[in-house]
Parts: sequence; C-alpha cells; structure tokens
Amino acid sequence: MSLTLPPEGELHHVAIGTFSTEAGVDIPDVTIAFQRWGEFRGNPSGSNNVLLVEHALTGDSNAADWWCEVIGPGKALDTDTFCVICTNALGSCYGSTGPASEHPDGGRWGSRFPAISIRDQVAAERQFLDRLGLERVRAVLGGSMGGARTLEWTIMFPEMVDYACVLAVSARSSAWQIGIQTAQLSAITRDPDWYGGDYYDKPNGPSAGLAAARRIAHLTYRGELEIDERFGTAAQAGENPLGPYRCENQRFAVQSYLDHQGIKLVERFDAGSYVTLTETLNRHDVGRGRGGLNKALASSKVPTMIVGVDTDILYPYHQQEHLSRNLGNLLAMSKLSSPVGHDAFLVEARQMDIILRKFIALTEQTPSPHDFAARSGAYDI
Repeated sequence: MSLTLPPEGELHHVAIGTFSTEAGVDIPDVTIAFQRWGEFRGNPSGSNNVLLVEHALTGDSNAADWWCEVIGPGKALDTDTFCVICTNALGSCYGSTGPASEHPDGGRWGSRFPAISIRDQVAAERQFLDRLGLERVRAVLGGSMGGARTLEWTIMFPEMVDYACVLAVSARSSAWQIGIQTAQLSAITRDPDWYGGDYYDKPNGPSAGLAAARRIAHLTYRGELEIDERFGTAAQAGENPLGPYRCENQRFAVQSYLDHQGIKLVERFDAGSYVTLTETLNRHDVGRGRGGLNKALASSKVPTMIVGVDTDILYPYHQQEHLSRNLGNLLAMSKLSSPVGHDAFLVEARQMDIILRKFIALTEQTPSPHDFAARSGAYDI
C-alpha cells in the first residue's frame, strides 16, 4: 500500500468535514493544515516510519523550522529514515480552522468558535490521519501543549501509536497553571478592542492585550536564573527607570525585552486563537472521566519517554516525575539541565539531540504493543 503526500515542506490543507467537540458542539467544514519531511515507507495500516510531531501553543506546522536542530537529514529525527508530519492544531491560526477562519455562514468565526479541549485537538488530528489514509504511526512527539496532545494520543488512540515522547508537560493543568493562564486571558479579553472576540471586522484588534498576555507568559517560558543573569537591574540603553517619576518609556532592560516579545507575537499570531488555545490548556486533565490521573496514566500501554526541564517554572520537573511513576509503559525518563526554563526543549539543541537519539534507539530495541501482541499470538489489540 502507498500513501500520497504533498511535496516535502509544502503547507497543505486537508478537509476533515464536520468535527464534534467533546462538549457537544459541531464545527462544520473543518480544515487541518500540515507539512511533511522525508519519504513515507511502510504500511499505512501497519508498521511504518511516520513520526507525528506536535507543536506548542503558538507554534505551527513548520516543525523543520522551530525544531530545526533535531529535524532533517542526519539529525535526531532523521528525514533520510523517517517521514516527519506536523499538523497545525485545531483552534490555531496557521492554516487549521480556528476563530480567525471564515465561518460557513459568513464573516469570521470569532466568538462563534467553541471552546475546545486537548482531546478535541487529538480527535481532529485522528480525523485528519483517517483522511490521509494513515491508520498507524511509528511515534508521536511533542512538548508543552504538544506534549499534552502526545499524552492524550497514547490514551485515546493507543492502537494507532507505536511509541511516544512527551516533553515538558503534566498529566493535568495545576491550579497555578490555570491561574497564570487565566491572567493572560484577562489581559486580552479586557482590552477595549477585543469586542467579545468579534474584532476581525474592526479597525483594530486587541493588540495591547495580546502583548500583555505574552509578557506574562514569556516569564513562565524562561528560567528565573537566565532572565536575571541576562538583565539584572540594568536600565534599557538610553532610558532611566530611576527618575523622580515613573514613566512608561523609561524602562529596565528586562521590560524592553518583554515588550519586544509581546510585539513579535502580535505581528504573527491571532488573539482569538491565543484565547482559544490557552483555554484548551486550562482544560487539560487526562484523568477527567477516566477514574483519576493515576488510573488514566496506568491505562496507557504505549511505550512512552518522558522529558522534563530542571528549571521549568510553567511545568515543574516534579510533574514529569509524576508521569514517569504512573505511566503504564514507561520507556525512559530524561532531564534537560538548563537555566533557560520551559523553552529548553526548543533551545537546548545539543541536549535535545542526545535525548531524541536515545528515544529513537529505544524504539528500535523495545517491542511496540503491536509487536508484542503479534509475538504473543494476540492480534486484536
């Protein structure tokens, strides 16, 4: 059997029809955007070489760009050996259906776009793979929101996944995570230009609110040690934050840095998608409806590698330790040691290369559930 895929690196869109959310809302005419690198080899219904990569909150399907150190010929996720596929998540703004997309009845979805869960994103991705004709993948990998999606893949559709690598995420959102993420939502939804989410036909969108949300978020993405070592209490060049009166344009260097991060996100991302995806993370809980966290994790039989960052503020390392202690089939546990914090899985190229090469090697040494079932004579799993 063969699988027809678009040219390598080209953004492609797949219509998956109507999608029904976990909460019971139908989204008609859903499109999932994706890109791929490397040639497909194997059986679409059986063993093959597909690595499904899941992006983080404001990421996109161009994984060969944002994870360029580990995806490509001869790299850890070797595109001479594997076919790497990365979709844009449901609710995002880089080609898949989200709040900024055209509504079938006219205008943009805006406030009409429903709240979605991590499970919804995975279920939509499953419909996407069905449309491709792909019934099984070699592995699913992802960090942060992508790690939450990866974890749900192993519980929702274990029959489709041989191996998984979950990076820098937890089994559920903690109260602290929900709190800090809700503060970001508030910054956007209190912006006068938010208009209840229906700002797409207005002269201005909630740029100030989105920039403020990003400034809050970025402090959780980076490590306290790194930020302090880089900026300390230094003033921004040409500015004086120690004058007789507080002034908005007299900043510490760290304020200028965070302002820059906010501006960069406003230039490339949609505020409606940011609200939707942040709420998606707030709803992350693999134990919901499954008898609690530990029971849900124990039910996962997909060999899974867990990776955490020792200085992660957003998803502290103890949360990955909890995953490793309770997963039904732990493949390995690895720690990224870095002052960078949560973003280390995107920044620490050398360590990620070592970790992902170890993951690939372990997948070659460890039988998948499908292999184990076949050797045992049990084919219906």
